[in-house]
Order: sequence, then structure tokens, then C-alpha cells
Amino acid sequence: MCALLSVLALIVVPIGPVPFTLAILGVAFLGAMLPPPWAAGSLGAYLLLGLCGLPVFAGFNAGPGVLLGPTGGYLAGYFLLALAVSLARKKPLPLQWLAAAAGMSGCYLLGTLWYTLVTGATFLSGLVLCVVPFVLPDALKITLALLLARALQRRMAKRPT
Repeated sequence: MCALLSVLALIVVPIGPVPFTLAILGVAFLGAMLPPPWAAGSLGAYLLLGLCGLPVFAGFNAGPGVLLGPTGGYLAGYFLLALAVSLARKKPLPLQWLAAAAGMSGCYLLGTLWYTLVTGATFLSGLVLCVVPFVLPDALKITLALLLARALQRRMAKRPT
């Protein structure tokens, strides 16, 4: 899951201070597939790889400067999304999606607060620049991740042991 997230985060469309990546798809997918300790561990390994200098963050970036930079709060907020999805992974899909939406909202909040702290921007401008353009695409990525995870889990359950 860590490797999958690392690859998905590298698929980037630079649209502003926060790049558009497929990382949210990876975070939601790992949350949907793994129990909470494993989801947190996988995400922690991803952040640690980036912190140690492996270019796994958007745009092939790495290092403490990324985690402490303007978008570092969103990276830390990935934990909220992964854990929310993971905690609801055995719930019906609509409830899991609502948990994901709550986790994503927490990620947006943490990321935007950090962005405003680092850049000196107002909270409203942080929301307009760093959240508003991503709400619909992130909802679609989360939906796709949950559906893919459900399909894979059904397929794995049908496998002979």
C-alpha cells in the first residue's frame, strides 16, 4: 500500500499552491483495505520515506522541507482520511463514504490551518486556493477507491484457500 501510494502521489497536475495528485485515491484505498493499525503504519511508512529523502511526494519531492512547507498539513491530514475509512471499512458503503468525507474534511481543515500558518494567508484564501478546487475531484477519487476496494475484497473472498 505504501508503494501504491508513492506511485499515485507522483501523478501530478500543477494547478496552484497545492498540486492535483492521485494520492487521495491511494490513501482512501489503503484505508479501505487495511485495519486501522496497518493503515496508519502504511501511511507512516510513506511519510517516513519522503522525510528520509526518497522522492515519493507530489512532483518527485522529498525531505523535511515538504512536510514543514505549505502543503505539509495536508500530508499529515492523510492520517485522518485513512483512519476514518479504515474504521468504517466493514460498514455499508454509504456509511464508509460518509466516514471518508469526515476524514477528508479533517484533512482539509488541518492542511488549510497549516497552510495559513506557513504562508501568512487568511483562512478564507487558504480554503479558496487549497480546498475548493479539490472537493469534487477528491470526492470522485474517494468513491473510486472505495468501489475498487469493495470489488477487490469480494474477489479475494471468492478465492479458494
